[in-house]
Amino acid sequence: MSKKEFGDLNKRELVDLVYTMMNTEDENNSELPPVEQVAAERTKLDNKAKFRRILKSTVSALLVAAAIAVLISMLFLPVIQVSGDSMMPTLNNGDIILLVKTKRFCTGELCCVSWQNKLLLKRVIGLPGDNIDIDEKGNVYLNGELLDEPYVTNKALGECDIDLPYTVPEGKLFVMGDQRETSVDSRSTAVGCVDYDQMVGRYLLRIWSAD
Repeated sequence: MSKKEFGDLNKRELVDLVYTMMNTEDENNSELPPVEQVAAERTKLDNKAKFRRILKSTVSALLVAAAIAVLISMLFLPVIQVSGDSMMPTLNNGDIILLVKTKRFCTGELCCVSWQNKLLLKRVIGLPGDNIDIDEKGNVYLNGELLDEPYVTNKALGECDIDLPYTVPEGKLFVMGDQRETSVDSRSTAVGCVDYDQMVGRYLLRIWSAD
């Protein structure tokens, strides 16, 4: 084999060539390295190649899994971080929560609303057609009955400039924050009732607590 042909071989091919030469009956093999050394080099190269294949396969699998997770998050299970204290003590500023996308909501459920390029976490109080009334102490009446709200620690009328009693329009939801004194929600004409198309999702669980 010419010098140029040797130069065209990669490391593995050179090792295989030497190994082959050493296992042939040739008196010129006296200058070659020991058989054990060449065999060890071959094993080393095999292990490196195997490691690269495993690494490539693992990285590919992780990339696919990450892509699927992002897709699921965008389409079905959005993950958001709580900002502000309007839902205290139920949720705290900095909590990370998981939502589930849906168009079905019930009274008392936590939800996430898209409003003026912001995400607001509120609680569904009234559905389309429901009659809402709130007294000066902050007690909420739904269709004439006092609403049981164990999630509220400090009741207050809060920022309310709508005419009470109030009937929720069709295709809308009446939402309020649990921190009634400071929460800006459907009680204020600045926010008003929210459309179903504004609903990002319903609260499913808390992934991480800021506490």
